[in-house]
Amino acid sequence: MKLFSALFLLLVTVGVVAAQNEQSPLVEKDIDYKDWKYKSVVTGQESDLRDLIRGKKLAIVIYYAPWCGNWRHDAPQLQALYDKYKAAGLEFIAVGEYDPVESMKNDLDFMKITFPVFYESIDRSEKEKTTHYSYRKSTGDNRNWGSPYYIFIEPASVETKGDILLKHTHVINGEMMMDEGEKFIRQKLGLPPVEGKAAVAGKEKVEVCDPAAPPAKVIKP
Repeated sequence: MKLFSALFLLLVTVGVVAAQNEQSPLVEKDIDYKDWKYKSVVTGQESDLRDLIRGKKLAIVIYYAPWCGNWRHDAPQLQALYDKYKAAGLEFIAVGEYDPVESMKNDLDFMKITFPVFYESIDRSEKEKTTHYSYRKSTGDNRNWGSPYYIFIEPASVETKGDILLKHTHVINGEMMMDEGEKFIRQKLGLPPVEGKAAVAGKEKVEVCDPAAPPAKVIKP
């Protein structure tokens, strides 16, 4: 009986660990992605997305919740990619969701994020009212909170006028596979491929998003 209980516990544990990994491939999807004006988490100043991506070769919009373990897994690797490729025309633009602005600020300080970060919503009760929610559902992301969620924009090909920036693009319905992500970035920036594994590697374990049990290291006001 004890052996059966131990085996059952082991199987449950393995299942939970496997479920924690929400990494997802880069895929092409139809999406009516609209221009937006959001306020900066850091300065409070409002900016227009078209202005933010102007003159860049590739822009990646990252929707995230600061309390999410999946975001905290990707964030330092995204910062490394940003540091490495921003001079070559890469822009990261993050959009915070479902938490007070002060918590978002604390998270950015803790994660040492330097790319621009804005916010759309500040409360978990707003989830189904956000554009983040509607976009990710339209591209097949069936996760509960969908953090992080990536939209790739090639500024040279976006609509110059009107509400809609693009109608078809690449997205990631989950955490970025860093080897794949860096390969794609280099291709769009016109850089030669990296031989072997990409320079920014991902970790093996990914925490699943659960606002009821935030990571212990998240700094809250």
